[in-house]
Amino acid sequence: MELGKYSMGVGDRFGFECAAQIRALQQAAAAGVRIVPVWNKSYREHTIAGTAPEHARNAADEAVRTTGWKDSYFVDADHITLGNVDAFIPCSDYFTIDIADSIGKSLDPPLAEEFLAAMKPYRGSLEIPGMRERMEITDPQLEGFARKYLHAIRQAGKVYRHIAERKGPDRFITEISADEAQSAQTPVDMLLLLAAIAREGIPIQAIAPKFTGAFLKGTDYVGDPNLFDRQFRDDLAVIAFAVDTFSLPRNLKLSIHTGSDKFTLYPLMHRAIKEAGAGIHLKTAGTTWLEEAAGLAASGGEGLALVKDIYERSFRRCDNLCEPYLAVISIEKSRLPLPEEVSSWSSGEFIEALRHDPRCPAYNRHFRQLLHVGFKVAAETGERFRTMLMQCRSVIEENVTRNLFENHIRPLYLGDRV
Repeated sequence: MELGKYSMGVGDRFGFECAAQIRALQQAAAAGVRIVPVWNKSYREHTIAGTAPEHARNAADEAVRTTGWKDSYFVDADHITLGNVDAFIPCSDYFTIDIADSIGKSLDPPLAEEFLAAMKPYRGSLEIPGMRERMEITDPQLEGFARKYLHAIRQAGKVYRHIAERKGPDRFITEISADEAQSAQTPVDMLLLLAAIAREGIPIQAIAPKFTGAFLKGTDYVGDPNLFDRQFRDDLAVIAFAVDTFSLPRNLKLSIHTGSDKFTLYPLMHRAIKEAGAGIHLKTAGTTWLEEAAGLAASGGEGLALVKDIYERSFRRCDNLCEPYLAVISIEKSRLPLPEEVSSWSSGEFIEALRHDPRCPAYNRHFRQLLHVGFKVAAETGERFRTMLMQCRSVIEENVTRNLFENHIRPLYLGDRV
């Protein structure tokens, strides 16, 4: 299987919006850009939402059938490890192997020594086409990398081979993610990661590094955009070099996790991938649930009452809901509106606080992030939530399609200013 040049992780927390997401990709196709949908959902999110991997597969297959989608598509077992991958193997054809928890654990010295010996030709000053400066690789950098990352790559190899033995090596896409690591990876780290991955025999088609700055759920980038631009371009150059040098798949590309709503960065990334002729994979999953919440609020009546109730319960359980996502959220409790205040809001006031529009004075990124992780509370409302999603179908689907196409596809893939 081969992942197309441009792809999107359009995961859907509850499995109701796959058709609306495809309609956004059909708009992109009409505008001349082919984007492959990948419905990603992690073990963590299945556990929180009370779903199972087969639910994601069934929802994707049904949406493809009803919309007449003729292109390729995939279902991603997102952020999996050896401990939770088995449930995904029958129904997934894309596996994002998460190495974050294995980073920093020691590897047997002989294996580390083998890697260091293999990297001897790359020590010193290395010219990589597309990088502004020569890459300098020192012995301390090599040794530090070996201590920090080699065990994690060895574990990723075990996961990949476990999947390949059960599915067949040519029947799925492999991605490796390090985006939830404690520290960002430098271009040197990226080169050595790709070298180690190649030596491990993992045919990755996407890699998700952690960048400098903060990539938070459903909000814009926090950091220096110019620094991000340099690092992003350097990573593109390193990937192109590594593909040739280490015989990795020709379509290997960057995967941007927690990429939803990085509006500041989309124009920078668009120019960089166009100039480099590179592909990209962007994950936007969680904001689909937020568009459902906005649609319920816009419908007024019971829909608005439901999302107010979800917010109140989320507010009361803030610490518990945030705990699984501490690496990718930043909520100041003092900036959260009290439930008593929210209970008096109109539909318009709720949507203004929720919708990511930095030009709107009422927009509250802390409120938005709490509702982002509050999908667990929505799931717990059970039939009440599902009934309202069905009753508010038209406005919700319009929200989902518009958000995906206007806010993400146009600026990143089409290069349109919005």
